This record gives sequence, C-alpha cells and structure tokens, in this order.
Amino acid sequence: MIRVGQKFREERLRKNLSLLEIADATKIREEFLDAIEKGEYQRLPSPSYAQGFVRSYAGFLEMDEKESLALFRREFDEDRAIQVLPKGLTPESEFLIKKRKLGRGAVLALIVFTLISLFLVFQYRAAIFNPPISISIPKEGEEINSPDVLIKGKTDPNATVFIGNEKILVNDNGTFEKKLVFFPGEISLEIKAVNRFGKTSSIVRKITVRP
Repeated sequence: MIRVGQKFREERLRKNLSLLEIADATKIREEFLDAIEKGEYQRLPSPSYAQGFVRSYAGFLEMDEKESLALFRREFDEDRAIQVLPKGLTPESEFLIKKRKLGRGAVLALIVFTLISLFLVFQYRAAIFNPPISISIPKEGEEINSPDVLIKGKTDPNATVFIGNEKILVNDNGTFEKKLVFFPGEISLEIKAVNRFGKTSSIVRKITVRP
C-alpha cells in the first residue's frame, strides 16, 4: 500500500521541488516534511499539528486534502498501535508469543493436575492399605553370638516403626536400623510399621542370642 508520504514525495519530485522550497512556502519545518514523507510520525509534535502539516503539504502540492488526511489518519493509527508493543515486536510476533504463553500455561496446568492426582492417589492408598515393611537383618531363626543385635529394614518413609514399644527413626528413603541389647536366650522380635491413618503391618523375627 502506498503511503501518503510517498505520494507527497513523488509529486514533489515530479514538480522538481525541494523540501527547503516547500518549507519556505508552507512555513513547515523541513524536518517535519521529511518525517511525513518517510512516515516517521513519531518525529512530529502532536497528532493535531501533524494533520495540519499534512493538509498544508497536500494543498501546496495541489493534491486532494481530504484523501491525504484520511490516508494519514489510518497510517498514524496503525503506527501508534504497533508502537504500543515492545521494540522489534510486530502484531504477528505478539500473537505467537501469546500462543506460546498459552501453551506453557496449559503444560503447567497439566503438571499441577498430575501432581495433585498423584498426591490424592497416594493418600487414598495410605488410607486403604497397610504400610509395607521388610526386615533384612536379622534373618528368621538366626543365631547371634553377641548381646548386641542389629535390626535393619525398610518401610514407607512416612510410616512410624516400633520394635516392641520403642520408636525407631525412619530415614527419608524408608530405611531404618537400630542396635538393641538382649539377654542370652530365644528372642521374639516384633517390628511394626504404622502409617498416619493408623494402618499397621508387622513382622515377627525369632532369633537366638548366644552369650
């Protein structure tokens, strides 16, 4: 689309006129005439002054003033809308950026939804099922030649472990271990895991402690 400034320039050159000559005749500063021809409306003082300059320029060149003003207003409004965007950003690129933001928002919403769903499933399982528990040391029926007995196992990280009535620390990965002292003889160890909902699992280990 041919801009009004381009039409002015073509008509000026056709009439073999310089910007300085037109500036002297119209009393419009040469730099403002140059800005109009180049479509650099941000260099003009204000919209009202700019319209007056365009009308005077069109009249001097014997061009249609109303048509020239209509073209100018349309171009000025379009340029002002683009200038609202960050430097170097066009309406098309703004649309792409918004599209990417919406895409990232959808992905984030999906991640949040997935995490909430997993949390609810975990809570449901904890409320319905007993916590898992396994004992790696000592083995069933093991004979231990020391009063110091090491007990090691694994359970749910959020469960609480008891050996008899003694509460045992559970690590973040669910492992636990404790060394207890027993008198010689046959010992029956009950290791119990209790989750936050009161669900309980237990294992009984029978061992023999030698003096």
